[in-house]
Amino acid sequence: MASMLRPIARSSGRTAAFLNRAPASSTKSPLSRLMSTQSGDDVKPPSALATLYLEDGSKFVGRSFGSHEAAVDGEVVFTTGMVGYPEALTDPSYQGQIITLTTPMVGNYGVPDRKKVDKFGLPAMFESYKIHASGLIVQDYAHHYSHWKAASSLGDWLKEEGIPGLCDIDTRMLTKKIREKGALVGRIEIDENAPAPDFTQIGNPNINRHMVSEVSTKEIKVYGEGNPIKIMGVDCGMKYNMIRLLVDRGCELTIVPWDHPFAADMHKFDGLFLSNGPGDPISCDKTIEQLRQAISVPDDQVKPIFGICLGNQLLGIAAGGEAKKLPFGNRGQNQPVINHATGECYITSQNHGYHIDTTTLGSDYNELFANLNDGSNEGFIHKSRPYFTAQFHPEYRNGPTDTEFMFDTFLAACKDPKAPIQFPARKPAPPVPSVKKVLMLGSGGTSIGQAGEFDYSGGQAIKALKEEGLEVVLMNPNIASVQTNMDAKSDTKADHTYFLPVTPDFVEEIIKKEKPDSIVISMGGQTALNCAVDMYHDGIFEKYGVHVLGTQVPVVIDTEDRQLFSDRLNEINEKIAQSITTTSVEGAVEASKTIGFPLMIRSAFALGGLGSGICVDEKDLRENAKKALAVSPQILVEKSMLGWKEVEYEVVRDVYDNCVTVCNMENFDPLGIHTGDSIVMAPSQTLSDEEYHMLRETAIRVVKHLGIVGECNIQYALHPESLEYCIIEVNPRLSRSSALASKATGYPLAFVAAKLALGIPLNEVQNAVTKKTQACFEPSLDYIVTKIPRWDMSKFEGVATNIGSAMKSVGEVMSIGRTLEESLQKAIRMVDPSNPGYSPKFKFTHEELLTELAVPTDRRIFAIAQAMYDKSLSVAEIHDITKIDHWFLRRCENIVKTYDAMKNKSLGDIDHGMMLEAKKNGFS
Repeated sequence: MASMLRPIARSSGRTAAFLNRAPASSTKSPLSRLMSTQSGDDVKPPSALATLYLEDGSKFVGRSFGSHEAAVDGEVVFTTGMVGYPEALTDPSYQGQIITLTTPMVGNYGVPDRKKVDKFGLPAMFESYKIHASGLIVQDYAHHYSHWKAASSLGDWLKEEGIPGLCDIDTRMLTKKIREKGALVGRIEIDENAPAPDFTQIGNPNINRHMVSEVSTKEIKVYGEGNPIKIMGVDCGMKYNMIRLLVDRGCELTIVPWDHPFAADMHKFDGLFLSNGPGDPISCDKTIEQLRQAISVPDDQVKPIFGICLGNQLLGIAAGGEAKKLPFGNRGQNQPVINHATGECYITSQNHGYHIDTTTLGSDYNELFANLNDGSNEGFIHKSRPYFTAQFHPEYRNGPTDTEFMFDTFLAACKDPKAPIQFPARKPAPPVPSVKKVLMLGSGGTSIGQAGEFDYSGGQAIKALKEEGLEVVLMNPNIASVQTNMDAKSDTKADHTYFLPVTPDFVEEIIKKEKPDSIVISMGGQTALNCAVDMYHDGIFEKYGVHVLGTQVPVVIDTEDRQLFSDRLNEINEKIAQSITTTSVEGAVEASKTIGFPLMIRSAFALGGLGSGICVDEKDLRENAKKALAVSPQILVEKSMLGWKEVEYEVVRDVYDNCVTVCNMENFDPLGIHTGDSIVMAPSQTLSDEEYHMLRETAIRVVKHLGIVGECNIQYALHPESLEYCIIEVNPRLSRSSALASKATGYPLAFVAAKLALGIPLNEVQNAVTKKTQACFEPSLDYIVTKIPRWDMSKFEGVATNIGSAMKSVGEVMSIGRTLEESLQKAIRMVDPSNPGYSPKFKFTHEELLTELAVPTDRRIFAIAQAMYDKSLSVAEIHDITKIDHWFLRRCENIVKTYDAMKNKSLGDIDHGMMLEAKKNGFS
C-alpha cells in the first residue's frame, strides 16, 4: 500500500501536541500509571463535586473525574453505544456537545496509547487528534481499569485534554429528559459556590459557532499518494477511519477544507467524497454552493459523489432539499436502517441531530435508506447520476461494520460512472412455506442443562405461531411446565398436547395421526434437535411431507458434527481451535500427540458439555474419552485455551439474510468452566469497541454462512492479551443463554425466532416491547445483568464439587443492577437466602483457600470474597491463581472496601453519602 504524503493537521501544531503531549502540569498521576495496562492499588475514586445545569432549570450533581479547572458549555446529547468511548470522544461530529453515555459503566478498559500511530501517521485508536466533545456525563465511572491495550485511565486522559467528566449522574433520567424535551444546552460547573448559569447569555453552539470551520483541515492534505483512484474529500470534520478505509481500497485521497472551491477541480478527480461533521448544515453555505455547481454539470462531466452524515445533509440541501433538526438526534451503535433498493436491513453507527426531509428533494432523487425506528431519512440517491448518500456511518469506529460495503460501492462508481449504483447481492431467499398446522417438539423431562429455559422458549413460540393463526400440536412429556398448561386463558396453550417422549418413534406416530404440514425442532433443546436429526436420516420428514421450519436439519448437522463444523468454518477462514475428531479412545490418544497436553475433549450432539473435560495427561485422556464416547458417537480433541476469556453472542437471522446480535455476554470465569456453571454478565464488561465488534462481525458472518434461520448462540474464546480468538461452538437452537438473553434485554428471542421460521422478515416482526418499531434492532442496556448458577451438590454424598467444562448446575438466577456490584450481590443473595451477598461463607484454611481458587468448585466466589475480606491475598495474586480478569476482581474489591468503611459504624453513624455508596454497591 502506498504511503501517505504527510500527516494530517487540522490546525497548526495540534497533531504533534496530541502525539507528544505530556501529562497535565500538576502531574498527579505517575508515568507508570499513564502507561499501565491495569490501574494500581493506590487509585482512589473521584470525590470532588461538580454540577450539570440544563437550560430547562434542572440540575444534576455528581463527582468530577476529568479536568476540574473550568466550567464548560455545550449541547447535551445522549448516545447508546455500549463500547467505544475513546472513538466517540474524538469524533469531530461531537464538537460543542456534552455527551451522555447511557451504558451503565464507563472507563472499564481504560484508554489506549495516544502516541501509537498507524501506517498513515494517524493516531491508531482514535478518530481525531483530540477530544472534540466539550464534556462527558456517565452514571458509573470505573476508576479501576484493565485492558491489554490500555495506557491510562479515562479520567487521566480527560485531564490531559482539559475535558470535564461527571459521574454518579442518573443518566437514565437525563436521557429521558432529553428524549422528551429534545437536546438541551447545558453547563458543567465545577465551582460549588457558583450561581446557576443564565442560559440567556449562553448560546447554542449550533447557532453561535461555526463548528465545521473549527474542526476542518486548514490546508490541503494527500493520503495514499500514487494510488490509482483519485478522490477529493471535503473535510467538514472527517473521522480518521474514513481516510483509512478509502486509502486501503486504493485511493489517493486529497483532503480539502470545507470552504475550498472544489467544483472547479472536479475534472481532476474520479469522485468526490463528503465527510461527516458537527453543527447545523445550513452554516456551510460555501460548501453547499460548490455542490450546487458540482451536480449541475453536463452529463459528460459527471463524477460520482458520496456523502456521509453531514455530507448527506449538505448534498441534500444542494439538491433542493430541506434539513430539519431531529428532537434529540440519533446517536449510538444500534440504529436499524433499511435499504429501499434491496430490502436489506442494517444495524448502523450514527451521530447526528439533523436529517433531510426527502419530500422536499427534487424529482431526480429517491430515498435510499430510512431509519426503522423513527422513519427519518438515512440517505438518498439520484435516479440517473452516481450521487448517493448515507446519514449513518459506514466507516464505523465506533460501531458495527454492516455497511462498510458503501465504500466499495462508491469506488465501483468512480471506476465506471455510467454504470448503475450496485449494492452487494444477497442470497436468494427460499420460498415462503405454506403453513397451517405445526408440530412443535418440546424438551421433555427436566434434566441438567435442559429445564425451564426451554419451557419459556416453547411457550413463546406457541404464542407466536398462534398469533399467525396456525394450529399447533405440542409434544412434551413434562406435565410440570407452562407450555403444557391446559388453561384456556393461557396464550401459550397449544391446540393439541401429547404427553409423550420426544423420540423418533413417538414423533412419527403423532405425525401419522395429526398430519402436520410443518415441524419446529429448535425450541426443545438438544433432545428435540437430536430426535430431528435421527428422523431426517431415516427419511421420516420426506416420507410424510413435513417441512422443517427455521434452521434446516443439514445445518444442524453441520454445527453438531465437530468435523463438519470445522470444515464449514474453514470455508470462510474463520478461527477455531486446533482440533482433531475421533470416534475411539485410541484415536483420541493418537490425536493428543499432535495437539499436546493439556487439551480439551468435547462431545458431538451433546447437551450441557456432557462428556467434555480438560485432560492433563494420557491417563486423564483415556478416562475422559471413554466417558465421552459412552454418550456420544464422536469426540473432538482440541487445543486447551485455559485462561482465555469466554464470550457469547445471541444472533437472529431471517431467510432474507437480515441478521442482528441481540445480546452479548461475558463469563466472570475464564475458559474452562461450562457457561452453565459460570457467573455470566451482560453486556460484556471488559471488551473494547474493537473486540466487541470484531466478534459481532464474525458472529454474523458465520451465521449467514451456515444458513441458520431464527435464533442461535455462538461462543468464543478470546485471548486476554491480544485480538486472537477461536470459535468454540454454535448452538443452532434456542438455548439456556437464549432464555437469559431474552429476559436480560426484553427481546423475546423465541417469539421472534418462531416468526422468522415462517418466512416473515425481521423488519416486519413487531417489537414486543415498544409495539411501534420492528424486531430488527439490537438492544442497548443501561443496566448490568448477572447470572449465577445454583448447585445442589450438598444433597449427594461423595459427589465431586469441582466444576469444569461439563455442566453440573441444576438452575440459575438472574439479577439486574445499575452497577456490577449491585447486580452481583443481588444474584448471590437470590441463589440462597442464607447468603448475605459477596462475603465469606466458609472458613477455609489458607491451603484450602488456595486450592478453592486454583481448582474451581461451586464455592469459588466465596473463596475470593474471603481472600479479599481477610486481606490474605491481593487482587494481583487472586488473578494469577484464577485468571479472572483484573477488572472483575477490582469491582469485587469495591464491595469489600465499602464494607470496611461501614463495619465499625452504627446505622445512625452512616451518613447519606455512605448509605448511597452502600446501595450502589449492592448492600441490602
